[in-house]
Amino acid sequence: MTSTINKEEYIKLLAETLPRAIDTEEEYERLLGEVSKLMDLGDNLTAEQAEVLQLLAILIEEYEDEHYQLQAATPHEILNELMLVRGLKQKDLLEIFGSKGITSEVINGKRGISKSQAKALGDFFHVSSVLFL
Repeated sequence: MTSTINKEEYIKLLAETLPRAIDTEEEYERLLGEVSKLMDLGDNLTAEQAEVLQLLAILIEEYEDEHYQLQAATPHEILNELMLVRGLKQKDLLEIFGSKGITSEVINGKRGISKSQAKALGDFFHVSSVLFL
């Protein structure tokens, strides 16, 4: 803590929020609620509130890193998500894959995506072709 922190006010905030290592989903949700209350103050946070917010963020991040690890999406999942978001159908990708059969097999994960197809998909969706490899 820096010397600009009012020790009594900081202790009061700690007593109110009771930050501790998170070991349950309920505690995680409770501390998220405390963060939300502090975030609602926006630029009006006191130095003490900012310190408590930083502490809560560290505790929450540690819990999330342990319990909410994202799994990497496969090239087929990425392709399907991009199609869904943009409202595309298989027929919209025929030019990239060359035939209905190949398009269907790729979209359904029965056929891999070649490097040239990945490049074409990257250009088509305006994303890196690496997503499809």
